[in-house]
Amino acid sequence: MPLRVLIVPDKFKGTLTAAAAAHAIAEGWRRVRPDDTLTLLPISDGGDGFGSVLAERLDAERRTVETVDAAHRPIQAHWWYDPHSRRALIESAAIVGLAQLPPGRFHPFELDTAGLGAVLKSAQHAGACEVLMGIGGSATNDAGFGMARALGWEFFDKAGHPIERWIHLDRLHHWAPPESPFPLPITVAVDVDNPLLGARGCSRVYGPQKGLRPEDLPIADAALDRLAEFAANTQGTRFDQLPGAGAAGGLGFGLRLFLGATLESGFEIVARHTGLIAEIDTADLIVTGEGSIDSQTYMGKGTGQIALLCRQRSKPCWGLAGVVEAPTAAEPPTTFFQRLGAIVPTLAPATEAKAEAAHWLKILVEKIAAEPL
Repeated sequence: MPLRVLIVPDKFKGTLTAAAAAHAIAEGWRRVRPDDTLTLLPISDGGDGFGSVLAERLDAERRTVETVDAAHRPIQAHWWYDPHSRRALIESAAIVGLAQLPPGRFHPFELDTAGLGAVLKSAQHAGACEVLMGIGGSATNDAGFGMARALGWEFFDKAGHPIERWIHLDRLHHWAPPESPFPLPITVAVDVDNPLLGARGCSRVYGPQKGLRPEDLPIADAALDRLAEFAANTQGTRFDQLPGAGAAGGLGFGLRLFLGATLESGFEIVARHTGLIAEIDTADLIVTGEGSIDSQTYMGKGTGQIALLCRQRSKPCWGLAGVVEAPTAAEPPTTFFQRLGAIVPTLAPATEAKAEAAHWLKILVEKIAAEPL
């Protein structure tokens, strides 16, 4: 019997956007089961692809602004605006993201979030009444220091000298907020729940992925710890301990501290704005996927959350990936996914799978869709 199939993948990081993955899955599926009805709903948990995923679903217009990337190189950055709801959509990964930089060329000590300031100002000048920002996939570890300076905040050491680099925040003695605070409410889509500091903090957990070396960690920790301590003494609360404060190199913390933003689960935001639950409820089968289905999948990442929603509704969910790693979580993958499929190593080696990701994903789908349902 023909099925109603919901195709709802996240990105295959470094190879396919969520939208490209969805189209590849659909093409492979149609080759085997042409009578099925397919609904494509790419998702994001707040990182790369967040803006485009929501913009397509909400029919928001793409806007462009001149700013800088994390290394202060001039770029034409894009964001999205819905004139009906007056909501601005910003994907920080498209501005200060790690994927925007040549691998290994810049050290995180040289990078900051200053480029986000011009984008936020552009949204304000366009007439937006609220901002929805996804912050995963950043190259930075500055806790929003660069963004704050771009919006008028000033930071000084004990001698009254301005602090111009985030690694010198360990000298922070006082700050001067802008005369006019940023006026728009901001909801931040975070893809992790880490705090700013400590063993689970941004520097130690995600810093090495961005280029922080072991000998760099005390320097990074000292800078962010002083900023958090000063903020707590000034504000009377520990924003650094909020779930998601450590997202995007502490940008979650910075947005909350400097702009009064609200932090929410990126997956839940995307699910709410795309009508994901209603789509799951009307489907006979849900097919999701990402580059690697691994322990993080079973601890709250987007594909795992989709699988959990399906389990709650007694809907079959299949998981596709470039690689499927043995889970370290307490629950086995069979409690999440009724069927799992991976490209590597069965269909192709890793280098070939990455070079022709769409092709091999179609082959994987053909193989798994041809098996008895």
